[in-house]
Amino acid sequence: MHSFSKLFTLCILLSLSSYLFLLGFFAPSSPCPQPATPAPPPPKPLNLSILLWHWPFGASYSLAGDPCREMYNITGCFLSDNRSTFSTADVVVFHHHELRWARPPSSSPSSSSSSPSSSSSSSSSALPLHLPRPPSQRWAWMSLEPPAVNGDLSPFNGLFNWTVSYRRDADVPIPYGRTVRRGAEEEEGDDDDDAPSARNRSCLASWVVSRYKPTQARAAVYGRLSRRIPVEVYGLWARRPLANRQLLPTIGRCYFYLALENSESRDYISEKLWRNGFGAGAVPVVLGPSRATYEALAPPGSFIHVDDFGSVEALAHHLRRVAADGAAYAEYFRWRRTHAVRRCEDWRERLCQICARYPQLPAHKVYRDLDTWANG
Repeated sequence: MHSFSKLFTLCILLSLSSYLFLLGFFAPSSPCPQPATPAPPPPKPLNLSILLWHWPFGASYSLAGDPCREMYNITGCFLSDNRSTFSTADVVVFHHHELRWARPPSSSPSSSSSSPSSSSSSSSSALPLHLPRPPSQRWAWMSLEPPAVNGDLSPFNGLFNWTVSYRRDADVPIPYGRTVRRGAEEEEGDDDDDAPSARNRSCLASWVVSRYKPTQARAAVYGRLSRRIPVEVYGLWARRPLANRQLLPTIGRCYFYLALENSESRDYISEKLWRNGFGAGAVPVVLGPSRATYEALAPPGSFIHVDDFGSVEALAHHLRRVAADGAAYAEYFRWRRTHAVRRCEDWRERLCQICARYPQLPAHKVYRDLDTWANG
């Protein structure tokens, strides 16, 4: 009997241990600890050297210090106009105006002596096709002029990697100006009394023009409009040039400024709008790209587009009516409560933008047909 009791107890213990073993085997297990995923390495700090081959229109700026960081908070971007750094430059920028008279010849890329030139051009202003170009070096074509001014660009096909232009589809867009949203504090502190008004206006409309061509669309608009409203005309064409210090105060005396572009080209909205119109505090009457383009770039409700009217007579009637109605005129400045305009006039800022865009720029792009892209 005692032996049976021991045997029974042993069976119970074996059954219990088997149960516990099976329970542990089939119970859901805790996930195995995974090895820690290493964090991706931080991006390497930008360290780009930008060589400007020639200053646009001969007007140079100081490149001492670190202008991209000090002026525009863009780090790791170093500008130079010293051509001896060509072999080490990451990007070489060529402004188109200076290239127009130093075109590369179609037959011999190693020589620039046979390319068209003016008396003011020299081998120093030509493309450096005679120099060994580092494989990783990128060339950028820069222009703020519309197709009508560019001329034939086919001699430059296959030479450039990037475009630096006012065009929104450029590799590095550098518009003449841009619209920014004011912060909440700026909106709350905005004083409507500081906005331009109809008070103290002594002329209805003004226009500043130097390169006038009777075949341009703006010439036709001005001709018909000036027969219906008084337009004060300044500039070389009118033989009434204005010094820089006189420009904005003179325009600011007028209700409206004729911001008529010399070319109706895609995205081409020049300083005529950003500086002459908005800077002077006159309502811009614009002619250029489509209204949709102006709406995408300019402050909302800030301009009058010539194409909004079926005739110049209707435009003239609208200008007279708005000038006579202070409330209607003030509507064209309502945008100043919520938006501001930033003008880009310093070539150093435009060069620094190459570094700002660099991480998104295509590494192996080549403009095989620059002429079609720029002038098509």
